[in-house]
Amino acid sequence: MTIRLLDTNVVSYRVRRHTLWAVYRRHVVGYTQAVSFQTVAELYEWADRNQWGGAKRAFLDTVIRSLLVYESDDALCRRWAEVRAARRTQPIATDDAWIAATALANGVELVTHNPADFAHIPGLTVITEAP
Repeated sequence: MTIRLLDTNVVSYRVRRHTLWAVYRRHVVGYTQAVSFQTVAELYEWADRNQWGGAKRAFLDTVIRSLLVYESDDALCRRWAEVRAARRTQPIATDDAWIAATALANGVELVTHNPADFAHIPGLTVITEAP
């Protein structure tokens, strides 16, 4: 089965049961859904900042357990450096660089609702429904 990497915003649509999840679901059904370790950290930060209770946190944990999580290693760190260097004239946020690097290091497509965050990164394939 082919793998697709989900940006944090796409996973958040699923967790929040947002209407955009229905739009992106068709891009991930039938694929192994993966995320970067960075996305997991962002999702937990989001839950902490919003002081989620037990039921919401349990659902978040269930969603995260259903995903393939790519962890950091030396190869990923090198790819992150390449992404940051490639975008030196148009700086990329640290978290977005980790997500882009994860997609590139693993040879997978990235599904995001924020394609501008990932523009001009050589070799990165972005799937989006954003206007």
